[in-house]
Amino acid sequence: MVLPHNIYVHVPFCVSKCNYCAFFSRACVAPDWNTYENNIIAEITKWGQTLGHPDVPTIFFGGGTPSLMPVASFRKIIQAIADNFHIVQNCEITLESNPGTLDRNKLDAFCDSGVNRLSVGVQALDDRRLKFLGRRHTVRDALQLLDAAQHKNIRLSADFIYGLPGDTPDDIVQLCDGINSCGLGHCSMYELTIEENTPFATMNLDMPSNDDMAAMYTIIGTRLNLPRYEVSNYAVCGAECKHNMNVWDGAPYIGIGPGAAGRIFMDDTWYEQMGNDELFRPMSDTARATERIITGMRQVRGMMLDKDNKKIINMDFVDAHPELVTKTHDGRIAATLRGMLVLDDVILNMVGDTGDAK
Repeated sequence: MVLPHNIYVHVPFCVSKCNYCAFFSRACVAPDWNTYENNIIAEITKWGQTLGHPDVPTIFFGGGTPSLMPVASFRKIIQAIADNFHIVQNCEITLESNPGTLDRNKLDAFCDSGVNRLSVGVQALDDRRLKFLGRRHTVRDALQLLDAAQHKNIRLSADFIYGLPGDTPDDIVQLCDGINSCGLGHCSMYELTIEENTPFATMNLDMPSNDDMAAMYTIIGTRLNLPRYEVSNYAVCGAECKHNMNVWDGAPYIGIGPGAAGRIFMDDTWYEQMGNDELFRPMSDTARATERIITGMRQVRGMMLDKDNKKIINMDFVDAHPELVTKTHDGRIAATLRGMLVLDDVILNMVGDTGDAK
């Protein structure tokens, strides 16, 4: 039996790199979209044939800035997936976008071509903060795109970054109130982290203290109108990102394109995979179970217990720390709010030394 596989398509091109960005992306004024789409279609064709044309419950176009892509290229890629896989009814098809790269007409064309979920990189509701982050758009640009998307019959999400130098808990209250006024059904709230080989890494920034960051995280959970369903994600019931939830729960997914990561399951074996044929190697059951614990515990609903992860979870720790970890009625283990604040430590204690990761 061939398991369904979710598909992630990486679109690496951006107009410019943001000051915090460590993702695989290329600042490019005029990408070679013909070469890009041909390479992507070749990968899709190969994996469809290799896996036996499995069901596809979700497709996610991430980047980079996928909304820069010509709609004609998007259509060809979706058609290639339809030709080589079985796109299930009500398949979630997400397009990441940046304000300033998507007007109403192009949004209409993407939606007519299959997009039913739009993720918008807003990042801040203050032009000064947007400039500091290296974003090219203004708050007005962002609100215009959100408004255009809200008039379409699609699901909508927006990304925001908090914990900038100088940010205080009061600033986060203001940000949450601004997000609430947008009427969103889903948003992602990411703590600013300083990554190597980014402009921010050279600036010696004075970041908020750990205590302030914890206070900001707690405020987000109480001030937003949207309930938290994962460490950094908030949504009304039914508006959660199906693609991410599938991945966090440990479902197979294929990474398509340079820099795209996948976890493929075939012939009763898990494989670590990267797009563009950069990597394909078998994983041990222990390594895959450990990954599923790490991603599953990020969810408020927690991770589902099964025979593989039961072998490596320290249940003595779980039983001894109900203030950090709880067993749910549906066979899951979940972090409490207090546990979420120290989740890395919780997972480390739950898993411990699992030996060779591969």
